[in-house]
Amino acid sequence: MDRDLSEDDSVVDLSFEAESPLAPPTELLERLPSYDWLLQGSGQQIFFPPLEAPGRSQEQRSWSSFLEHSRVPMVTEDVAREALLSFVNSKCCYGSEAASDLIIQELKQQTVCRYRLETFSESRISEWKFEPFTNHLVDGPQRGASPRLWDIKVQVPPMFQEDTKKFQVPHSALVKECHKCHGHGRYKCSGCHGASMVRCSSCSGAKRKAKQPRRCQMCSGSGRRRCSTCSGRGNKTCVTCRGEKKLLHFIQLIIMWKNSLFEFVSEHQLNCPGELLAKAKGENLFKDENVVVYPIVDFPLREISLASKRGIAEHSSMLASRARILQQRQTIELIPLTEVHYWYQGKTYVYYIYGTDHKVYVVDYPERYCCGCTII
Repeated sequence: MDRDLSEDDSVVDLSFEAESPLAPPTELLERLPSYDWLLQGSGQQIFFPPLEAPGRSQEQRSWSSFLEHSRVPMVTEDVAREALLSFVNSKCCYGSEAASDLIIQELKQQTVCRYRLETFSESRISEWKFEPFTNHLVDGPQRGASPRLWDIKVQVPPMFQEDTKKFQVPHSALVKECHKCHGHGRYKCSGCHGASMVRCSSCSGAKRKAKQPRRCQMCSGSGRRRCSTCSGRGNKTCVTCRGEKKLLHFIQLIIMWKNSLFEFVSEHQLNCPGELLAKAKGENLFKDENVVVYPIVDFPLREISLASKRGIAEHSSMLASRARILQQRQTIELIPLTEVHYWYQGKTYVYYIYGTDHKVYVVDYPERYCCGCTII
């Protein structure tokens, strides 16, 4: 026999409400002294870092001494041929005969400069979180005022290594009745509305199928079947509080350590793609690391000085209002680039050797048998 929908008033009817966990209404939450701003909007809140005084002053550098002690080895014909052979042997559809028999006609060599700025920063945001309350100790406002977000001490990861960590803010916990089931722990099934049984889908409740004298075998002639949504119980455990009836609300601090990158490669007259040079292995010419670095001045290539100034300004503008800069590092690397012109079977071809590890970029290789391999 079907259950009366009103016989169990301890189960809430949420038939027309979403069954997935919902955010707690802000009007249920008391204002905590240190976090009034959290209740002024919805979702996550960024907490601005305190302003810090700048570090050391700008230094003048003698670039001639740096350049004198940096020597990028020149690429010889033997090195150029060996680099191409190594590249060809790594490709399944490239023949090695051309690489072995080619005649090198010209080597055009150039050194480009790559400027790189890394800024390691820390940002903090907070948000309300909740979880089922299981009668454990509550660290609430009665134990003291919650600290400001930037006053909470945490272990910083190694510099320039990104990471994210989450913490419960001390003294921010509150226990409230579950806003989904209103403290009942269960609610009536949306499939049967608490009746445990539903109309038989085979006979549509008629107890027998149309034009058939025998009773419906699916429902044994009753016209109703056990609800599959709740397995005939008539109600379901609240998915928000998991049947605990209460929720623990608290402020969660999310700390994100991020490494922002700015890169610039100086101009060159050769036709090697710039994206390859941005990733190439180079020889370190200059490295400057501190809490705050200053723009490079009077570098022999003016575009590097301008790039340094632009990169530092971009990172400062991007991070000033939402993160604390922990460390900056700027480097200048020398990247050798060689354009190789060679002759093979009556035609002239070109390939490029870039980086100190002699990576190869092929424009048009004469012994290529298919188009299934990447030529970079």
